[in-house]
Amino acid sequence: MQKISGGVTTPKGFLAGGIHCGIRGNQDKKDLAMIYSQTPCTAAAVYTQNKVYGAPITVTKENIADGMAQAMICNSGNANTCNADGVEKAEAMCQMTADALGLSPKDIIIASTGVIGAVLLLEPIAKGIKELAPQLTESGSSLAAEAIMTTDTKAKEEAYTIEIGGKTVTIGAMAKGSGMIHPNMATMLGFLTTDAAITIPMLQKALKLAVDDTFNMVSVDGDTSTNDMVSIMANGMAENPVINQEGPEFQAFLTVVKEICTSMAKQIAGDGEGATKLLECTVSGAPNTPLAKSIAKSIITSSLVKSAMFGADANWGRILCAIGYTEGDFSVDTISVDISSAKGTIQVCEKGAGVAFDEEVAKAVLLEEEVHVQVEMNQGTAVATAWGCDLTYDYVKINGDYRT
Repeated sequence: MQKISGGVTTPKGFLAGGIHCGIRGNQDKKDLAMIYSQTPCTAAAVYTQNKVYGAPITVTKENIADGMAQAMICNSGNANTCNADGVEKAEAMCQMTADALGLSPKDIIIASTGVIGAVLLLEPIAKGIKELAPQLTESGSSLAAEAIMTTDTKAKEEAYTIEIGGKTVTIGAMAKGSGMIHPNMATMLGFLTTDAAITIPMLQKALKLAVDDTFNMVSVDGDTSTNDMVSIMANGMAENPVINQEGPEFQAFLTVVKEICTSMAKQIAGDGEGATKLLECTVSGAPNTPLAKSIAKSIITSSLVKSAMFGADANWGRILCAIGYTEGDFSVDTISVDISSAKGTIQVCEKGAGVAFDEEVAKAVLLEEEVHVQVEMNQGTAVATAWGCDLTYDYVKINGDYRT
């Protein structure tokens, strides 16, 4: 497996682009993205578990029920959620995209992100799709990644290659996410492309397994969005032997999908609204994996832990508190906690009790942009990692007047 430069257009046969079409008032911000495969793709997706969900999710579920797609259209600035005509307009966007690309509207994955409850105007989108479709290129990945951003401060894209069956398979990705991020499915928008040849069931299985350990282990603010979706399209142009069952080839493919999803998840956590640092928590020695995941999530979602991280305060009692209110059968008496960063490691707890440490050293450790919390339970072999960020004054500022 090798990380390379690029994004969703790095795999063979994919084109992409992004423009400002007029959904957002700021003309400097792109608001319409498109991805197109030159050949039909097997497709899979996972969606938000929020009972209130956007019309694009309803339409995408219907469109890829057969496991096939060939293009993706996504707008930012308006979520098209809680609108009486939402499904109608999402379907219209698919038809516009299909007409511009010479496809069936049922071959389109559609997504929207932005303000909930605002009426979506189709006029700028119709104009934008006609303008964007002819501009799609093999170098358009970054433009598309910019166009799906909302409160993100940076575009998120990546690409990897791996050898499968004697062929070089490439996987590219782009994602957006900064607020309304909480582990309960995908917690953001993510779009993966690959030139791997893989069957529909195996593609869906790989995506689900990867998301469970990556995007589902991210939280910024505890709010599960209404429009979360991660999708993947595979066009088979790498010409590897078709991956149609579990085995070495499937595991190789899953490994690289997990790697790219992990990178995207960490970038989302680190770019949390108002965040100044990425928080990573690894729980090891747990009795079982679900408990390890639950404890890691409890720590990175704790408002008190997040606030302490912002203030560079080694208030380890808050970490123990978050561990303690996690549901499950375990003992606290064997747990130790270390906090580390590029500036070193400090132990703050051993066997469930505090240990002496240098506050100045702790301060230096916590002032770094990436802070790691290691929880060793000494009660088993299960391990899990979750990602979050600190809670800052700017989070409130950003969300206090987000709509107005």
